[in-house]
Amino acid sequence: MANLLSLKRRIQTAQNVSKTTRAMQMIAASKLKKAQNAALSLRTYAQKLISLSQNLTTKIPKEKLHPYMTERLDTKKTLIIILSPDKGLCGSLTTNLIREFLQMNNAKASYVTVGKKAEHQVVNFAKNEILASFLFGNTTPSFDMVYPITRIIDEYFIGKKVDSVKILYSHFESVFSQRPKVATLLPITIPTTLNNQSGNLTYLFEPDLNTLIPPLLKHYLEMSLYQYLLESFASEQGARTIAMQNANTNAKDVITELRLDYNKSRQEKITNEILDITNTGISR
Repeated sequence: MANLLSLKRRIQTAQNVSKTTRAMQMIAASKLKKAQNAALSLRTYAQKLISLSQNLTTKIPKEKLHPYMTERLDTKKTLIIILSPDKGLCGSLTTNLIREFLQMNNAKASYVTVGKKAEHQVVNFAKNEILASFLFGNTTPSFDMVYPITRIIDEYFIGKKVDSVKILYSHFESVFSQRPKVATLLPITIPTTLNNQSGNLTYLFEPDLNTLIPPLLKHYLEMSLYQYLLESFASEQGARTIAMQNANTNAKDVITELRLDYNKSRQEKITNEILDITNTGISR
């Protein structure tokens, strides 16, 4: 009897787990669609903006380059921005991010974290080198999240406290695939192919190029950051959807096995009771 009660409780527990994971899967799936559309639609615009910025900057003399384009090795320090979820239950997404972070092995680096999961790991690794920490949130990132991060970037890069700015984020490839990537935000580099092609192109600018470039590069930085935020959020929801779907499937498999054991135990108990009754009748 005790075994039957134990199996019954385990079946009820597995059913509760199944209901929870199913609900979390549906919530993540509803967020995923909006996040996926936002990330993929902005990706084309961000890539075109990068191409435009790189093309225009080939027309500027080296002595007049914007600070965002100045390459230097003065401090030999890097500002690293890390984007991660605030919550778990999203498969191996956070683990892959932390593994990539540890492989970067930046002895001279300062960090800005967005998301609690990365913050805990960076605190243990970098100790006093964390400049700021932000919450990622549970909804599609708003553009307002970009401004405090860009202020820190300007303070440290234009202020010559770091030589470069990099960002570690989860690149959204599909619902089933999210890969950690490291991208260089600053300095902005011009591919050699553009330098070779620039002499054959003629541009007319309104207003003049020196007036146009600073706000364009500022917009480029903000849009790049926002694109990485959207990519990370879409990756989180995709990973959580699949993780909860797998958890729900596993819970149902456990329920099936437990019900089979319960039915076997119950049938065995009934059979033993019938045998006892039969033996008692014969002995009389």
